[in-house]
Amino acid sequence: MKKINVAVAGLGRIGKIHLKNLCRNFSDVQVVAVMDLLDESKTIADQFNIPVFVKDFDQLLAVPELDAVVICSPTDTHADYVVKAANAGKQIFCEKPLDLSLDRVKQVLETVKGAGVKLMLGFNRRFDPEFKKIRQLVLDDAVGDVQIVKITSRDPGPPPVSYVKVSGGMFLDMTIHDFDMARYISGKAVKEVYAKGAVMVDPEIGKVGDVDTAIITLTFEDGSMAVIDNCRKAVYGYDQRLEVFGSKGMAQAENNFPNNHKLYTKDGISGDLPLNFFLERYDASYNQEMAEFIDALVSGGEVPVDGNDGLLSIAIGLAAKKSMVENRPVTLTEIL
Repeated sequence: MKKINVAVAGLGRIGKIHLKNLCRNFSDVQVVAVMDLLDESKTIADQFNIPVFVKDFDQLLAVPELDAVVICSPTDTHADYVVKAANAGKQIFCEKPLDLSLDRVKQVLETVKGAGVKLMLGFNRRFDPEFKKIRQLVLDDAVGDVQIVKITSRDPGPPPVSYVKVSGGMFLDMTIHDFDMARYISGKAVKEVYAKGAVMVDPEIGKVGDVDTAIITLTFEDGSMAVIDNCRKAVYGYDQRLEVFGSKGMAQAENNFPNNHKLYTKDGISGDLPLNFFLERYDASYNQEMAEFIDALVSGGEVPVDGNDGLLSIAIGLAAKKSMVENRPVTLTEIL
């Protein structure tokens, strides 16, 4: 069987993860080219024996017999790169968000639709084994009618302020994963968003107009709810927990740990802290999401996370920002 020729654009943290997985874990994939603006990234390409290294996206798309491109470059390049890839007839995997402007996202999705290519968005948490199990329990009616979804997502430390300035803010950078998870786990559409935010970790984040701590309440179309709590700094590590409460019971996904030992002494009970950050916590999910993207290319089926999922998550994020600023619930119809 002919291998799928894939190129990777952007060799930052996420790009390196995808490149490693593509090269090591998929026998039906050939990574034929990589693109990055930094000269030192060629060393990474050489480590994986990638034949073509370029600094320009147009040059990447010009690589002969290229089937698909994995876009891991900075957020402000995503929309332009997706449009170029779609117009070139390439299948596309793109890290979130597609863009920070809803109108721009809509334009990009129209281009993708017109080109007839696949576009998958990188909401990797859907592919975490623990979270997939919770979703399956919901589908199996194990918890009954879903009434409350609770998501805790706290980072071990805040990002640099230079990153915060261009990230789109906490809701479009960090909480966007949780907005997608709330929709995915519940299987429901969000109707209304109410957000409260504060600066409790780093005053410099507040100076650039963002928050580092927040609680967001989502109301679904049937009146059920989700509660999301975020903080940019949890001193004990990367805190990622999920709970679904329903008419028949409750399902929970707890934090992952390096090991599950506990030490019991007269002074108390101790054990390891949670896995330190997303690279460790979601290692398996990054590989699984790429596996499902490749499977969609091979089978011709639908991708599991499409452009509309990205659009709705951005819309919820913008509604959260508006809610926080105006101190009121915001319906999604006001945004979309």
